Amino acid sequence: MKNRSWVAIGLTGAIAVLSLGGNAVAAPLPDSWTCVGNCGTNTAVDGVVTLAPGFNSYQWISTNNGPSGAGALPVGPTGQETNGSAAHTGTFSVNAGDTLNFYFNYITSDGAQYTEYAWAGLYQDSSTFDSYLFTARTTPSGDTVPGFSLPGLGDGVTLIPNTTEIISGGPAFSPLGSSSGTCYSTGCGYTDWVQMSYTFTTAGIYSLGFGVTNALDNAFDSAFAIAGVSINDVPIDDNNTVPEPVTLALFGIGLVGLSASRRKRMG
Repeated sequence: MKNRSWVAIGLTGAIAVLSLGGNAVAAPLPDSWTCVGNCGTNTAVDGVVTLAPGFNSYQWISTNNGPSGAGALPVGPTGQETNGSAAHTGTFSVNAGDTLNFYFNYITSDGAQYTEYAWAGLYQDSSTFDSYLFTARTTPSGDTVPGFSLPGLGDGVTLIPNTTEIISGGPAFSPLGSSSGTCYSTGCGYTDWVQMSYTFTTAGIYSLGFGVTNALDNAFDSAFAIAGVSINDVPIDDNNTVPEPVTLALFGIGLVGLSASRRKRMG
């Protein structure tokens, strides 16, 4: 039986589900992120998932208790998807030549013919899908990234290391819920942290989407961890995030109120 989850409402109004299973209780995603399903932030080592090099936290999404249809590829799904989770960053502005960097780790307790997967992609603004950066898929042998029979690496994407064979065994990771530490056949395990780099060729306002999904059944869950999303080494959740329209509106109201207060004092 899969562990229960609870629902928290973030400052953005988005729903984020935080897993209570395993050895750790997750914190919410960053305020600018949104979640459909089971998502959270870890600030310590959790089973086989360490902290990414140089970072003190990471975000994750998990198929455990994820809703039906969530986490599937936004374009060209396989038809095997069952349930999963997805996350979306806030928007950020880039110029041509700017570099996007982050680390990722694919963790799965499933294997053999149950070829679950995760993905990362770019969106224009926050709603229009632009392109895939990479996919990761359960496989009994060979590289997990890019996922076989799924979209390959995006143009301009590089990975360090460039080989991603799974570190085999039943991966202990609390967001997997009751699947933590279990393994169904060959292919289960984790990739450990892989660094992704992408150089933008077109200026604009973008956001990142991530997904992870079960395949063929809802058993033996998978997860996807992300750390250190940055543009030119500046975290997107620091100064580079583009304010949402409601934030801009509130800011404008504040300026109007401040101006009226000054006039009243001067009158």
